[in-house]
Amino acid sequence: MNDDPFALFDAWFAEARASEPNDANAMALATTTPDGHPSLRMVLLKGHGPDGFIFYTNLDSRKGGELAANPHVALLFHWKSLRRQIRIEGPVTPVDDATADAYFATRSRDSQLGAWASDQSRPLESRETFEARFAEIHARFEGQEVPRPPRWSGWRVAPERIEYWQDREHRLHERNLFVRTGETWTKGLLYP
Repeated sequence: MNDDPFALFDAWFAEARASEPNDANAMALATTTPDGHPSLRMVLLKGHGPDGFIFYTNLDSRKGGELAANPHVALLFHWKSLRRQIRIEGPVTPVDDATADAYFATRSRDSQLGAWASDQSRPLESRETFEARFAEIHARFEGQEVPRPPRWSGWRVAPERIEYWQDREHRLHERNLFVRTGETWTKGLLYP
């Protein structure tokens, strides 16, 4: 097991991209409501490195509100084909506008238009209402680039704890825990 938590993530993530049938970058994001109730959903990892793990969302969505109220989260990658998971915990901070703009520009046009058309997490009268709104946005930006909506951006999770879990026979799993103190990472084992 590598002593560098980020090199180990890169190695496991590369294996997952090669073996997972869909969305190896899918991760569960756990937040809490302002009154402390847990909230969980799947999001997609869109960038990572020693400075953190990045995902994007509508800032006015339920998760956006929860992140603004309590900027501490947990992430979970579960790669069933590899019988592995990675748990990450730490605070989040918004990415800068240039980072969000650069990523938004790489999205498909329909995904860009969808970011404008969706009031993510808000009640929706009918699917037809959303489709009509999408059509309006499509017409609005016809023949021009689609800019990033002001309410759409990204978050960077700065890991303080990273646990690597590997399935083993007879439930004698291997769990390696990395904990950050300042700029230093310490590594230890956990009982399965």
